Amino acid sequence: MLRYTLMRLGIFAGCLVVVWGLVYSGVAPRGLGDSNGMWIILLALLISAPISFVVLRKERDRASVQIVQKVDRVKANLEANRSQEDDVADEAARAQGQASS
Repeated sequence: MLRYTLMRLGIFAGCLVVVWGLVYSGVAPRGLGDSNGMWIILLALLISAPISFVVLRKERDRASVQIVQKVDRVKANLEANRSQEDDVADEAARAQGQASS
């Protein structure tokens, strides 16, 4: 997951540098007034998103599999804990029932 995040950040940083160069060389339009920095960031985000979607498909699938495995482990642990609690509650109820008889 960390690898995927770092790769996304790398693609964004590359797009940011390219967009910055294009804006300051006059190829791409500048933002209005003081909004130039925000314009460059938004344009870089807009360009990097589809690039990341296509280029990082395999890495995203790998990260997704890892997340699903972690969620499945957590669910299994919760179910095991729930079963243990049920067993303890059943034993306590039986012990209380035998004590009152």
